[in-house]
Amino acid sequence: MKLSKRRSALVAVGLSGALLLSACGGGSDDSGSGDGGSGGASGGTFSVYIGEPENPLVPGNTTESEGDQVVNSLWTGLVKYAEDGSVEYSGVAESIESEDNTTWTVTLKDGWTFHDGTPVDAESFVNAWNYTAYSPNAQGAASYLSRIAGYADLQAPTDDAGNVTGEPAAQQMSGLQVVDDRTFTVTLSAPFSNFPAVVGYNSFYPLPQAFFDDPEAFGTKPIGNGPFKADEDFVPGQGITLTRYEDYAGDDAAQADGIEYVVYADVNTAYTDVQAGNLDIVDVIPPDVIESARSEFGDRFIETESSQITYLGFPTYDERFADPRVRQAISMAVDRDAISEAIFQSTRVAADSFIPPVVDGYREGSCTYCTFDPDQANQLLDEAGFDRSQPVDLWFNAGAGHDAWMEAVGNQLRENLGVDYVLQGNLDFAEYLPLLESQGGTGPFRYGWSFDYPAPDSYLTPLFTTQSLAPAGSNYSFWTNPEVESLISQGDQAESPEAGVENYQAAEDIIAEEMPMAPMFFTEVQSVTSENVSNVRLDLFQRIVTSEVTVNNA
Repeated sequence: MKLSKRRSALVAVGLSGALLLSACGGGSDDSGSGDGGSGGASGGTFSVYIGEPENPLVPGNTTESEGDQVVNSLWTGLVKYAEDGSVEYSGVAESIESEDNTTWTVTLKDGWTFHDGTPVDAESFVNAWNYTAYSPNAQGAASYLSRIAGYADLQAPTDDAGNVTGEPAAQQMSGLQVVDDRTFTVTLSAPFSNFPAVVGYNSFYPLPQAFFDDPEAFGTKPIGNGPFKADEDFVPGQGITLTRYEDYAGDDAAQADGIEYVVYADVNTAYTDVQAGNLDIVDVIPPDVIESARSEFGDRFIETESSQITYLGFPTYDERFADPRVRQAISMAVDRDAISEAIFQSTRVAADSFIPPVVDGYREGSCTYCTFDPDQANQLLDEAGFDRSQPVDLWFNAGAGHDAWMEAVGNQLRENLGVDYVLQGNLDFAEYLPLLESQGGTGPFRYGWSFDYPAPDSYLTPLFTTQSLAPAGSNYSFWTNPEVESLISQGDQAESPEAGVENYQAAEDIIAEEMPMAPMFFTEVQSVTSENVSNVRLDLFQRIVTSEVTVNNA
């Protein structure tokens, strides 16, 4: 993903985050290279392309796709997700139950251990969640815990300018209680029927005591509870090699002996290395090689339906883009179908909503201003009094294959609106996200988002609410609306996830009118592998399922 999956869920390459940024009730293509799964471990080591993670490898502070890929080889959460997006109790949780959708009892399976041999118990979850939520710790995924009672007490007070003015009132959320080694309760501030689905996300992963002893060292050499473990440090600009955890308690034990995650500054270089047999997997290949890769790689060319939406985000804090008519106009001036055909060989679908087809709640054409209409776009721009003599900056992260389609967007703005542009694509992914978090974007910016759990609110809450404002969240447009937040809250508190869809759609309608971000494409992901590996599959979150990968002739 090259996304922030506060993702999540963002996406650095083709993506989301974060992010994740991918990771819904839809499916992922089960196609992959090679034959089906195998029983025992196959041995051997394989290599995987990633971009530079934004932060050290700590689950609660990993909200983008590059770090997310590594973290999810190192950790297993309370639940996992089936290929149709449904919750599976194949993780650490034996059950997650509630009679009122407010107080939930989490019962853990016995026998799970961290890579240092210490037990994965109730306390390891509660301590991790409290640490992530405590605002002085500045964990990027903290906002996902905001539904838990007492979360607000862990947030430092701020003045009107957002400056911290004191210490939080508490260090532990009142809604978390350890019952015994294998049981803890979670009391939410309001009912939320989709809680069991949410806890599969990174910010809900457990942490061993070793983390609290030395968080900085831990982020370099993490200790998780997943199918692979870290025996060495992560080296910025280079990567990290993981090895199979022999005492893994899950039913998805690693088939290979190890994974070498290799950091590349440019996905084109990674793609060339796969062609040469020097790298085994690139999860998202450059757009301009899709057609040639299809024939060159044969059954080692993998296409996967993704939960990702690619957006053109707007810095609503910038006076030039504060008027929604400007944002509507820019969106309507872009011919998404033409860009998909010319740049992506029609492997991207023009987005027409903020809730994608892979989850319940999608409505075809719900985004009116996603329709290509240059005449209306010009009328809206005139009504807003937009200064067309000044070019707009178009921001995107470097080395991830975004140059061509962002340039195509700029050319269409020039042709259809008479507005020139300047490409701002010199920052790598680890630099790009901090720029957006600090309101450094001076014009429309590329943003990729994949769901963090399979539900429509995973496309709304993280991107368009106050609780998710950057840097603690993924709301990089810095746009909020009280009515949207009220509708999302009503959807959250519905008796069932299905019952809440109507409220989420009503919130989407307001967002689609205000256009703080313009949905551009629904994404199908193209990946390639070397002849060295088989059984390569991407999940709904656009992550390589590394435990399934087998090394040929190992």
